[in-house]
Formats: sequence, structure tokens, C-alpha cells
Amino acid sequence: MEPAEQREPTPAAGAPAAGVSVVVPAFNSAAILPELVRRLTQVLSPLGGRFEVILVNDGSRDETWQTIQKLCRESDAVRGIDLLRNFGQHNALLCGVLVARHAVTVTVDDDLQHPPEEIPKLLACLDEGIDVVYGTPKSEQHGFLRNLASRLTKAALSGTMGAETAGRVSAFRAFRTHLREAFRPYRGPFVSLDVLLTWGTSRFGAVEVEHRTRPVGESNYTFGKLVAHAFNMMTGFSTVPLQVASWIGFSFTLFGIAVLAFVVGRYLVQGTAVPGFAFLASIIAVFSGAQLFALGIIGEYLARMHFRLMDRPVFVIRAVAGGNSAGR
Repeated sequence: MEPAEQREPTPAAGAPAAGVSVVVPAFNSAAILPELVRRLTQVLSPLGGRFEVILVNDGSRDETWQTIQKLCRESDAVRGIDLLRNFGQHNALLCGVLVARHAVTVTVDDDLQHPPEEIPKLLACLDEGIDVVYGTPKSEQHGFLRNLASRLTKAALSGTMGAETAGRVSAFRAFRTHLREAFRPYRGPFVSLDVLLTWGTSRFGAVEVEHRTRPVGESNYTFGKLVAHAFNMMTGFSTVPLQVASWIGFSFTLFGIAVLAFVVGRYLVQGTAVPGFAFLASIIAVFSGAQLFALGIIGEYLARMHFRLMDRPVFVIRAVAGGNSAGR
């Protein structure tokens, strides 16, 4: 009797056979990481493929790195990266994405607001021929100012990603890892993973997912930080602000011609000039403001060029932990 044919285990629906890398930027999250890793393992293990969880410590001030080291000792599927200082969420994400070893990369925040149990939804959507899938919250569990800042960020993204895609962007995303080859050489102090992904594909999708309240601690993103991030994206990856400055300059040129026509017309019709210091001062103030605005925009772009020429690193790794296995 011939021996039975040996078959590889079939991955569950929505699981890529080549495996999944989950990248988590961690900042002051020592209390929540064990629960996050436990739930990620529960979700990814039944899918049948290999997986790894990459925890990137972004200059935390608590015991986050010690917690990551402990988790690496407990599981071969967990890898840890410790950055020299706090470089920012997107810089930490980029670090994890560049070292991911599997065909699909999933990014998720460290606060459990995006439930790991929703990951199969993103993976299933990738099977439909899409390269990047966002988990769009059905309803965000943030305050008014945080939601407002999120809308500003998406508005900034619309100039580089397209309005339809930008409106569905979130930190919970899954994409094909080979897309990183389009932005692997990128070196710049300001990073937006969402913009970098557009360098490799135009096939984006989104699926609705649950969004829950943060179980431990408070968000490290303030309204001011989100607005600054949106502004950095606009000036770092788009020429829209320069175009706005150009249109403002053009508009005020037309306004100046109209004022000149008014002054000359009044003199020809009535024989007198337009009286009043207030009128003249207002015109000067308006034009001066427009000029300073345009100069400020140009100055921001020059500053970006200056930082690029300095060749500052996007991130610097202090230490790594785990990684002795290719994952489960």
C-alpha cells in the first residue's frame, strides 16, 4: 500500500501562505504590550501561515524595552528593535517595515484601539487584487480636537494620495511587503508611510473595522502634534502650498490692478485722488501680508531642502532582540 501523500497545511481564509509581519511602534506602552502580543498570537496562529510581531521601541521613557525583551524570550515569533531616541511614529513604522520578513505587512498601534481580531478582514481584502488596505474605523473613539486634527491630516494627504484614498487612511493597514522597494532609499527627517506607499502602487482599498477606547493610559498625540504632522506632510511631500501661494499672489495682483483702476478712474471722473490714510495703509498691509505668506511658504521648502542636505538619519537602532527564528 502506497504511503499517503504528504500535504502542507492549508492557510485559513484571508491568510497569505507566505506569512504576515505585524509592525507595532511602541512608546511608553509597557503595561499594554503583553496583552497586545497575546491577542495578536491568538489571531495569527490559527491562520496557518508563518507570522512575526515586530515591536519597535521609539525612545520610551518607561519599561517598554525591558517588556519587549521579555516578550522576545517568551516567543520566537516576537522581534524587538530599540531606537536610540524618539524619532516619531512613522519613522518607527518605517524601521519595522524595512526589516519585515514576510510577504504581507500589517501595521497597528500599540494602544489596542484597533482590535487585532480585525486583521483577517484586512488580509481577506488583499486577496481581491489590492496592494494596500486600510482599516477604516466605523466611529473613532477620540475627543473633538483629536478628530479635528485627524481630518486636517487627511486633508493634507489628499494632495498626494487623492481625496478618495486619503479620506479612508488610518494607522491600521495591511500591504504587500514588496512595496517597500519603492521607498527603501528614502532618507529624510519627515516620514509619512501613507505617502511613501503611493510611490509603489495606486491600488488602495479600505474595509470598516471596530475602533475601541484605549484601555490603558492616554494618547501621546496631541492636537498640536497632529497639526504639525499634517503641515510637514504638505510641505515635505507636496507642492500644493507653493501652488496656493502662487494663486494668492496672482489674486492680489488682480486686486492691485482693480484698486489702481479705481484710483485712476476716480481721478479722471471727479478730478480728485482717493482720500484717507486708512485706505492706503489697508492696501499696504494686505499686500505685505500676502508677500510674507508667500515668503514663509518658500522658506518652509528651503528648510526641508536644508534638512535633506544634512542627511539626518530617519532612525538609528540601538539594539535588537529576538529574531532567531523565521516565525511560527
